[in-house]
Amino acid sequence: MGLSHSHGDHIGQASLFPQATLLVGKGDWDVLADAKLTPNQAPIAPWLTGGSKLESLTGKIDVFGDGSVIILNMPGHTPGHRSLLVRLTETGNVLLTGDLAHFHENYDSNGVPSFNTDRAATLASLDRFRQTAKNLMATIIIQHDQRDIAKLPAFPQAAKQRGGDGRGARL
Repeated sequence: MGLSHSHGDHIGQASLFPQATLLVGKGDWDVLADAKLTPNQAPIAPWLTGGSKLESLTGKIDVFGDGSVIILNMPGHTPGHRSLLVRLTETGNVLLTGDLAHFHENYDSNGVPSFNTDRAATLASLDRFRQTAKNLMATIIIQHDQRDIAKLPAFPQAAKQRGGDGRGARL
């Protein structure tokens, strides 16, 4: 199970999956593991106690080793924030922002919320994300923007793996 970052609206139901390996950016794990910074640690209790497997990420990771799901290092919103690249057979390359940008307006104008932990890191991550999207001809999904949620295919179509020539396509 991968977490984009340490905020409560992104970790709230993690404890329902204690058998899962938790994939989380190191900077965010450091925050989550500190009870002074994250007073409600119930959602991550299985990993805090060592009863569940944890991978604290410092760079990008190819989750399955086949390039189909890649967790990207995109700090700024939080110290260990991650975005996701998913390669789907019929859809092509899809990039999920996490909270790198909350709305198209933020993404398009380099708008950085005042609550982000590092403005410069956010801007650098936005630049890398945009370049990745361009290079891969990827569909961008800004996860807090309702305009993008409707672009996502429903399960089971959402689970189809990428094939063919590897070039991205628009939804």
